[in-house]
Amino acid sequence: MIQELKRQGLSISAIARQTGLDRKTVKKYLANGLETPAYAPRKPVASAAEPYRTYLLERMASYPGLSSRRLHREIRDMGYDGAYSSLTEYLRQIRPPLPRPYERRFETGAGVQAQVDFAEFQTVFTGEPGIVRKVWLFSMVLGQARTTD
Repeated sequence: MIQELKRQGLSISAIARQTGLDRKTVKKYLANGLETPAYAPRKPVASAAEPYRTYLLERMASYPGLSSRRLHREIRDMGYDGAYSSLTEYLRQIRPPLPRPYERRFETGAGVQAQVDFAEFQTVFTGEPGIVRKVWLFSMVLGQARTTD
């Protein structure tokens, strides 16, 4: 489209206004022709927290629930001058996953416990086409253990 507008005799500024692009972008596309720009992936950059990796790993191994704020305060006192958000991103990469707690089954006797759901729906009944009605749903399921006494 940019090439066609240029062939029609429009200036770079007029093309930029018409397409909503910056003049430099229009110039770049006119210079490169129909080639689409090829962008290379960014080079990985070492985190400012990398020098503190061993300290952070030791602290997280000793105290798995240690907060990022606390670790930020500690390494800031050691000379860390990076941002808190950079540290949290770095910790997300190196923090070991917390073990999932064992879930204990909860068993009850017949009729001792119930689960209740309440919901609202809108529907059209076949007997009244074109009229939207509000319907309320109440559901109660009684619990019972699978074990036999």
